[in-house]
Amino acid sequence: MEKIIQVAKTSAAQAIHPGCGFLSENMEFAELCKQEGIIFIGPPPSAIRDMGIKSTSKSIMAAAGVPVVEGYHGEDQSDQCLKEHARRIGYPVMIKAVRGGGGKGMRIVRSEQEFQEQLESARREAKKSFNDDAMLIEKFVDTPRHVEVQVFGDHHGNAVYLFERDCSVQRRHQKIIEEAPAPGIKSEVRKKLGEAAVRAAKAVNYVGAGTVEFIMDSKHNFCFMEMNTRLQVEHPVTEMITGTDLVEWQLRIAAGEKIPLSQEEITLQGHAFEARIYAEDPSNNFMPVAGPLVHLSTPRADPSTRIETGVRQGDEVSVHYDPMIAKLVVWAADRQAALTKLRYSLRQYNIVGLHTNIDFLLNLSGHPEFEAGNVHTDFIPQHHKQLLLSRKAAAKESLCQAALGLILKEKAMTDTFTLQAHDQFSPFSSSSGRRLNISYTRNMTLKDGKNNVAIAVTYNHDGSYSMQIEDKTFQVLGNLYSEGDCTYLKCSVNGVASKAKLIILENTIYLFSKEGSIEIDIPVPKYLSSVSSQETQGGPLAPMTGTIEKVFVKAGDKVKAGDSLMVMIAMKMEHTIKSPKDGTVKKVFYREGAQANRHTPLVEFEEEESDKRESE
Repeated sequence: MEKIIQVAKTSAAQAIHPGCGFLSENMEFAELCKQEGIIFIGPPPSAIRDMGIKSTSKSIMAAAGVPVVEGYHGEDQSDQCLKEHARRIGYPVMIKAVRGGGGKGMRIVRSEQEFQEQLESARREAKKSFNDDAMLIEKFVDTPRHVEVQVFGDHHGNAVYLFERDCSVQRRHQKIIEEAPAPGIKSEVRKKLGEAAVRAAKAVNYVGAGTVEFIMDSKHNFCFMEMNTRLQVEHPVTEMITGTDLVEWQLRIAAGEKIPLSQEEITLQGHAFEARIYAEDPSNNFMPVAGPLVHLSTPRADPSTRIETGVRQGDEVSVHYDPMIAKLVVWAADRQAALTKLRYSLRQYNIVGLHTNIDFLLNLSGHPEFEAGNVHTDFIPQHHKQLLLSRKAAAKESLCQAALGLILKEKAMTDTFTLQAHDQFSPFSSSSGRRLNISYTRNMTLKDGKNNVAIAVTYNHDGSYSMQIEDKTFQVLGNLYSEGDCTYLKCSVNGVASKAKLIILENTIYLFSKEGSIEIDIPVPKYLSSVSSQETQGGPLAPMTGTIEKVFVKAGDKVKAGDSLMVMIAMKMEHTIKSPKDGTVKKVFYREGAQANRHTPLVEFEEEESDKRESE
């Protein structure tokens, strides 16, 4: 805080915009700006205080006639008291950090048996994120919808709403895809939601941009959940459907102006989606990943397609920040058209170098239930199997494309060599496979997932290729061309034309097309591949790079499968490492506070008799 105030003074800034991060909802920071005579672009500190402490906000809302969720928001923070209230409210319950936000310090508890462990974990995470481990307990509504309303207030006592957003589809309590307006909501419910949100804002004399979050059941009854006293990450979808610039509004209101439009002048047009593109591995429980963006190309931005990002090709996604790479925002005249546009744009968002959730977002936005607008917060767990499709074998046609890409790339490199060497008779200057009177057949091996695939490639005299995979032969021809910084492969396999973006990096061929993306490896001889990584005596490996927060075991301890061994913190999230099997701990490789790299062993187990027998 002190550093930012210092920068503001040095640069003679009159105001500070706190963004969407932790400082935007920090009352102490807003107070500090006030003391220093700098305008804090946000609500008054009192509104941040009243809405930031969830227990206070609930009682203020109830008094203002806004419906609220049943729960315990009391002073007594003893484990016993919280446990008794959880029993009174009835499981399942949600434990929430009183000063929480962004999914931090939140746990769903489905039975009394797991209450204690979840409470301790939530307290630790809250202490780390907000330096306050006070908790509240709330009834957890199963399969609810998360609907939030954008509100604005000014210094002249006016408040308006800019309709709602549906942010129901979440993983790890964090939003992943948002849309405005909420699908399937009738105009009278929309009006009721907006008016309840304005009552909430007026109850705390709200100024600037804020979001009132509601939990909605399947019958469209809604209850106040919390208010975010800042601009939300997903505000662009509201801008798209209302034709406004909310950051400009924030600046105008902070400068003392009135809200630019009256409630009647704010109209809703069309439909917008935002997809959050994360560096994470959906197949590994959405674990964040760090690494380089070796290749990054995006769809073209236009008035109805926005790309909000802070990275370029060649940048590194580090372990120190949130793993979000970008927000992709699209608008169209109706929901179906917007959804088609979203999928079209996601297919053009191509990243190589680390795992991302792009394919997952494509599966999600193409799911029939999502298309129908049947969204709720359990959507991802409920449709897990269809959303996380296990890797299918690549079509033989795709393998032909990959082989062609590789051959044409080799040819291009040979042509470059010829130009530089000025010796067209050098044996290295030919890669056409030309032979006198006979055609040349070359055997290639490509790797699809774990399987090696043999391809017999015959170089035909007319520059085309015949490729045989197992008992099937394909007639293949094509060429490479460049567009911008990208290389494209235009090809025809048995007369079917296609165009794909081609990237060959180290030993992998990547093809991105309208049909989706494929990854084919070029096998590397054993002696060149890195030493095979064996799990140490079946001990757990670090799922990601991070800091060891707590260690629960020591050498000699007996553990059961599923027991908690240690807690890691990475990318602002807490992860509990559980034992993969029953056994005795031989060695713990890390102390509390140490950094562990991804896939390094954390704990080694004693070799069991059965393991010994197997190895013998």
